[in-house]
Amino acid sequence: MRILIVEDEQPLAEAVARGLRREGMAVDIALTGDDGHEKASITRYDVVVLDRDLPGMSGDELCREIVRSGQLTRVIMLTASGAVEERVEGLSLGADDYLAKPFAFAELVARVRALARRATPVTPPILVAGDVELDPARRTVTRAGRPVELTRKEFGVLEVLLAASGSVVSSEELLERVWDENADPFTTTVRVTVMTLRKKLGEPGIIDTVVGSGYRVPVANRSDGG
Repeated sequence: MRILIVEDEQPLAEAVARGLRREGMAVDIALTGDDGHEKASITRYDVVVLDRDLPGMSGDELCREIVRSGQLTRVIMLTASGAVEERVEGLSLGADDYLAKPFAFAELVARVRALARRATPVTPPILVAGDVELDPARRTVTRAGRPVELTRKEFGVLEVLLAASGSVVSSEELLERVWDENADPFTTTVRVTVMTLRKKLGEPGIIDTVVGSGYRVPVANRSDGG
């Protein structure tokens, strides 16, 4: 999942970003409301973690702009005040959730994951392709019942491909959904990651290359248990 943190306290923003990346998320940072607005206009984020008190465009105004865009992006607002009036005001702007500072990081992770599920089409709790099973909640992958150890990026690529339900996913989309803004779009990062993923999953292969378009896991390889 792709997350944007808009927070003017740089040490806090970077600490939260590091923690979310350890949870397997692709995270970008904006230190001002204007920078956050620009990033949100270019990239479709699953969740924006948004501080209300920002230099330039305020968090309230940025929240309104995100809601007005009509995208599925979900917003969790952060504030130094935990007063009920503050929470009501933030939610009335269109925010999906609200968290007062200081907060427990585990709670932020749980709330971000819950919002991300609402920002994407409903997918089964366990994604299956043949004898390969991926559990997004536990972040585990098995093949024929045996665990497959994947890096965060390999796991992210496989999750996106399985969730696409047979549709082709371009390298550009994989780069956007699994990596963050620091990824070089002109590198072979996606191709190399797919290659190592295939090796770890073994035979028979489940990931097809669609020349000139991207990658897919054919529906014929998938199983819904029905």
